[in-house]
Amino acid sequence: MAQQSTETDWVSRFADEVIAEAERRAPGKPVVCASGLSPSGPIHLGNLREVMTPHLVADEIRRRGYEVRHLISWDDYDRYRKVPEGVPGVDKETWAQHIGKPLTSVPAPAGSPYPNWAEHFKAAMSEALAELGVEYDGISQTAQYTSGVYREQILHAMKHRTDIDAILGQYRTKKAPAKKSQKPVDEAELEAAEGSGAASEDDGSGGSAGYFPYKPYCGRCEKDLTTVTSYDDETTELVYTCTECGFGETVRLSEFNRGKLVWKVDWPMRWAYEGVIFEPSGVDHSSPGSSFVVGGQIVRQIFDGAQPIGPMYAFVGISGMAKMSSSRGGVPTPGDALKIMEAPLLRWLYARRRPNQSFKIAFDQEIQRLYDEWDKLESKVAEGTALPADAAAHSRAARTAAGELPRTPRPLPYRTLASVADITAGHDEQTLRILGELDPANPVTSLDETRPRLDKAEHWINTQVPAEQRTIVRDEPDEERLATLDEQARGSLRLLLDGLDTHWSLDGLTTLVYGVPKVQAGLEPDAKPTPELKVAQRAFFALLYHLLVGRDTGPRLPTLLLAVGADRVRKLLGG
Repeated sequence: MAQQSTETDWVSRFADEVIAEAERRAPGKPVVCASGLSPSGPIHLGNLREVMTPHLVADEIRRRGYEVRHLISWDDYDRYRKVPEGVPGVDKETWAQHIGKPLTSVPAPAGSPYPNWAEHFKAAMSEALAELGVEYDGISQTAQYTSGVYREQILHAMKHRTDIDAILGQYRTKKAPAKKSQKPVDEAELEAAEGSGAASEDDGSGGSAGYFPYKPYCGRCEKDLTTVTSYDDETTELVYTCTECGFGETVRLSEFNRGKLVWKVDWPMRWAYEGVIFEPSGVDHSSPGSSFVVGGQIVRQIFDGAQPIGPMYAFVGISGMAKMSSSRGGVPTPGDALKIMEAPLLRWLYARRRPNQSFKIAFDQEIQRLYDEWDKLESKVAEGTALPADAAAHSRAARTAAGELPRTPRPLPYRTLASVADITAGHDEQTLRILGELDPANPVTSLDETRPRLDKAEHWINTQVPAEQRTIVRDEPDEERLATLDEQARGSLRLLLDGLDTHWSLDGLTTLVYGVPKVQAGLEPDAKPTPELKVAQRAFFALLYHLLVGRDTGPRLPTLLLAVGADRVRKLLGG
């Protein structure tokens, strides 16, 4: 009997369903969840949803004590379709000559330590998945096909090619949906569906000799621009010609390993072969006539298998990718995200939203608000006041069935760390001095306490914040501005300077900078602000920013004051 969850989040509900289905189909066997990724270029944050959705479900099943396998099929035997934009070490004209070859037969970008194109892009994703705590069994489709693992399935598909053709024929007359227009990465929704080889191949139709669900790679030029002209079921003799180089040959499919089933047959074949119970698919796979829908018929009628439970997942968008990063081809990867955010935060973004809900990953200032939200959730979980679904999403983000993910021992606010990294330009001694003064009663004594969050915040400042928004503290006082201040402004600066020594901590300086306009208005420092008082506070803050950094805005003032240091603050404010 399947162990039902008491939680109400989407992961638990799918886990219930998957366990029940696994016990019905294959009792006593490991529960199989699957993902597919095509290493045809940088594997982006949309593709990550193809992995995180089954990972979270598989991990929940593991937590309940079941044996589970999360397969990641590396679709590295797919054809090389196009040269991605902006990949370092890749000359478009040179690499375009390889279009049509398997991804594992295309050279890696110049300077790469990896043997081919597919391995180069798999490596970056594998590294990110390790940091994210994703446990999986990787399957190279090149290895599967070229070693003859699928021989029986290929011969079976060829034998039943007329039946497959009839199934596909039900959908061929339907008009394909219009492709989405390409948008700049700042507003683009990264399709979370590119991963499983979707649309990378046709369905095998065409050619006067009839329908064949198998496509050989050419024995001379290695490309898939081949046409099967005849096939004999008894001898398994297959004849093909290459439209690219003119090469042709006769091979025995019972011995030949240089080709693959077309995508709409390949995917359902694997469902049956691996016994997949759960595999999500992107929106373009789930429309009428798409590979998931057609595959459901093919797996039942041809391969005597069952279609997985397969939720559709929605787009993942990006907010505020800096130009210097988007020039790499406009597809931020999990590795890019992990440079600016800790793994639990990135996991949380995928765990807290149902698969059919789209969401955005922040590379702009929004990342600071996201971190505030995460820290608030951490506090609620620690206090036991988080809502059940929020607590479940937190648990899935912070740990897996194997244990806790690495965490920052002293998680100071991300916005504070970013401001300090901005002001100090990454100077360790200066950074430690400032962080040590944030809370004098419990000072930070080593930067290691604040890592890796400090490193992520520093990387974000250095790569995602435009130069004109960086903070540069003045070297000398703005004598001209100081000379023209009225008595009200001078008085506000005196009140601030007089209170520095007694308020020298983050909380103390927060009270001081917000309190100065209140005291000037004849109120207590802890008085509730009125609309008039808020206007006075904004004017005071703008004055301080101008005198300290020459702009009307900047990092939070208490953090800025601590970073500048009391002596330098006195000098710049005319004290």
